[in-house]
This record gives sequence, structure tokens and C-alpha cells, in this order.
Amino acid sequence: MNCKKCGSPITADEAAITKKLINRGTTVYFCTGCLAAAFDVAPEDIRQKIEYFKEIGCTLFQNPPGETPYG
Repeated sequence: MNCKKCGSPITADEAAITKKLINRGTTVYFCTGCLAAAFDVAPEDIRQKIEYFKEIGCTLFQNPPGETPYG
């Protein structure tokens, strides 16, 4: 899976934050940098949101070993 905008490989966390910020049913994913540009925030802000959602137990960020949030 690659970023729709820049083509870089997508991590499980990037796929999950795309689903959280864009649409839970999306099949198009964005890297942290491209998400940050789309929302006009710093990439660090996106990384902080990822950590926040992990800390509060968001199920999009809790995948069994070997599974990704995009299937």
C-alpha cells in the first residue's frame, strides 16, 4: 500500500490515521507528510494524534500481529 499523493509506503499507523481523519471506509491512504499538508498542520501534529488515539484505545490502531487496518 502506498500514499495516494506521493507514492511512499504506508505504515499501519498511517493507514489507521487516514481512516480516522478522512473516512473509516476509505481505500485510499496518505502518508503522515501528505496528511499534514492536506490539513495544513505539521507532520508532528499528525504523529501526536496517532499516539493520542493509541493511548485512548482507538481500535483502528490496535491490530493483531500480521494484520493491517486496510485488510
